[in-house]
Amino acid sequence: MVVDDHPMWRDAVERDLQDAGFDVVAVAADGNQAIARFRAARPKVVVLDLQIPGPGGVEVTADVLGHDPSARVLILSASGEHQDVLEAVKAGATGYLVKSASRQELLEAVRRVAAGDSVFTPGLAGLVLGEFRRMNEGGGEEPEPENALTARETEILKMVAKGMSYKQIAERLVLSHRTVQNHVQNTLRKLQMHNRVELTRYAIEQGLDDGDTDDDDGD
Repeated sequence: MVVDDHPMWRDAVERDLQDAGFDVVAVAADGNQAIARFRAARPKVVVLDLQIPGPGGVEVTADVLGHDPSARVLILSASGEHQDVLEAVKAGATGYLVKSASRQELLEAVRRVAAGDSVFTPGLAGLVLGEFRRMNEGGGEEPEPENALTARETEILKMVAKGMSYKQIAERLVLSHRTVQNHVQNTLRKLQMHNRVELTRYAIEQGLDDGDTDDDDGD
């Protein structure tokens, strides 16, 4: 579903997604329409502008995920302000792109968000990680001994915190995609969490976004 109050922009995003083979099941121009049409159409991914009439993008994100926690929200906004990004992530958004992103970046972000990855416009991920770290410094709790993570699980968790996709992690560690997914699922189970958003927040609280894991793709 595409949500934006600017008709030309909304139509362009819808057309780009359809041309790329995505099934756009609904569009909306404001927060109330977005909430109603989400519940009717049940899209897997919502591409959402933050600055929309009615309930804003942050409120829509929270409502959507409260209704269907399996949905994914990708913010596509003209604002790259740190506070806007932070509020969207706190509401549960799994991706944030500014509208200067290219068509290809948007399509790739939708694919990755649908697969459960976190995607941010370059430069914003570090801001979000840093802010969550400051907010939670000293506040994170260690897992109980019986739920302690293995060295491999911790290594993968660090990469998740940096926004790397399962494919990138698998390539970096010379593992199969399935093995990486299994490690992440084990980590979620041990920490009693439900998705990558919660897992990323935990990793940031624990300071696991620091360290020597590279941010590039390992070329």
